[in-house]
Amino acid sequence: MYENNKRRRCFFLQNFSYAIKIIYLCADYHHNTIQTMMRCIFIYIFVLFCSLFCSAQPLSTPKKHELRAVWLTTLSGLDWPRTKVRNAADQTQQQKELCDILDQLQAAHINTVMLQTRVRGTVIYPSQIEPWDICLTGSYGKHPGYDPLAFAIDECHKRGMELHAWVVTIPCFKTTIAKSVGKRSVLSTHKELCKRHNDMWYLDPGIPGTSDYLIKICKEIASNYDVDGIHFDYIRYPENAKNFPDNDTYRKYGQKQNKASWRRDNITRCVREMYHAIKGIKPWIKVSSSPVGKYADVSRFSAKGWNAYEAVSQDAQRWMKEGIHDMLLPMMYFQGNHFYPFAMDWQENSAGRIVAPGLGIYFLSPSEKNWDLGVIEREMNFIRAYNLGGQAYFRSKFLTDNTKGLYDYMQQLFYPYPALTPPCTWDDNIPPTQPEPMDICTNEDGCKVLQWTPCTDNICQENVRYNVYASSTYPVDTTRPENLVSVKQKGTTYTYNAVFAAQKGMFFAVTSMDRFGNESAATQLNKNERLLYSPNKLYHECDTVWLPSTETDFIIITDACGRIVHTDRKAQFLPTHNLPYGVYNVRTLQRKGISRRIGTFVK
Repeated sequence: MYENNKRRRCFFLQNFSYAIKIIYLCADYHHNTIQTMMRCIFIYIFVLFCSLFCSAQPLSTPKKHELRAVWLTTLSGLDWPRTKVRNAADQTQQQKELCDILDQLQAAHINTVMLQTRVRGTVIYPSQIEPWDICLTGSYGKHPGYDPLAFAIDECHKRGMELHAWVVTIPCFKTTIAKSVGKRSVLSTHKELCKRHNDMWYLDPGIPGTSDYLIKICKEIASNYDVDGIHFDYIRYPENAKNFPDNDTYRKYGQKQNKASWRRDNITRCVREMYHAIKGIKPWIKVSSSPVGKYADVSRFSAKGWNAYEAVSQDAQRWMKEGIHDMLLPMMYFQGNHFYPFAMDWQENSAGRIVAPGLGIYFLSPSEKNWDLGVIEREMNFIRAYNLGGQAYFRSKFLTDNTKGLYDYMQQLFYPYPALTPPCTWDDNIPPTQPEPMDICTNEDGCKVLQWTPCTDNICQENVRYNVYASSTYPVDTTRPENLVSVKQKGTTYTYNAVFAAQKGMFFAVTSMDRFGNESAATQLNKNERLLYSPNKLYHECDTVWLPSTETDFIIITDACGRIVHTDRKAQFLPTHNLPYGVYNVRTLQRKGISRRIGTFVK
């Protein structure tokens, strides 16, 4: 709410000069009468305050732990890549496109990227099981000259973000492209697992070999890549499931069980076996899925016949209760009563695991349903207010394109600070050892370098990451999300300069954290600087610096070198729009020539 109020103050200040102009224009037009001027003032204030306090969405308080996930689609290059690799220059451009997307997501404080890794019976990494997808080169089975999955993992980790390999499980590909996929397709290598349904080939969940095949793909990813999670998509029977041609499979394996229950058990068996196979390789890899957004009818509202449990045989709440899932990201691409009661139903049946509803931000597009931004804003705030695990967004392009202003809202208001992903304490709840501070040094650029000792973890030394916090008060409070400045970094140093210290505060703390999200106690890194720190940091925002009440005639602003860059009469606030970025001191100036320092601000 504090952040929202700051934005409102900025809006008022930025429009104040326009208000004065309107008032004088109106008064002049009506022969400058006092009555007309007062009427103009009243009208402007009424309109301004209506816009300030009636149109703004209420904001919930940002959290330190919150899943902020985005699905990054590679199918047909919908989100990435746009460039097909045909030469070295194309490869560089394709990689740059991904880096640009990740930079935007990092700036919006997104912390988890669901990268579509198994697309439709094809993959975006060098696999021994399935062929390359067409999105990378324009041809199935063609190597792009680098490993996109490994590249994406490295780039996400550089930015403190997790990468989860998004695996489309049951669908394979359309019948029209089956021959184009080639001899390494699952239809060629394991035809006995495949069923044709409408215009698509699918794996048959009722055949025991299907789970074995999917396990091989999951183990290949988990063994060869430093992924933070594996995310199952379409782990269900297809649409129009009643017509799915599995009568022969049911006769062979059904054992006279009710067919609906048998199908749900088939999906659950696949989930269970894949979960244990992944955890057996790396227990910190988070296993999640995106079930249909409505689990089943709730007491007051109907799912209108389309739900996870009955329509597509997904017993996803059972997966949480059985402990074969760490997270659910249900596809809740709805609004109003089709969203809120079903979101609460997921949360109430989460068994203490993470539920982060998937929001259909693509419906904001005029070419889709042309939703108003307020629909998504309200759902985002509801999720946070009712303590669900976070939010997930489908899909990346509609966020990075700032559809209906969503990116601006997210970056400036809803996610003003970084956040850590919620810890998976059911897998492990022992934090790494606490860092020990080392000497602070200054590098050749004049920046200070904080250092600490490497920490040890109870499972794997290489799993330790570090979170750095900064504040203008000592000791640094590491429970406050606004103090987070670097998350999940691998190195044991942090570099900052005077501009950063003046903006965020010059006290620093560090914690160690394992891959499960367990965080150590905080180590205060530079407590000796407490005596050197001047607390007179002035509040600056929207090209305006706010000044305390001071007995003075004039105000002087000087740059970091002591040069006078602005003078003005005493005021509560001063404009700074003509000043370049930098650190500035503010001083008083009496008529007798006496000058005293008020404080410092950073633009």
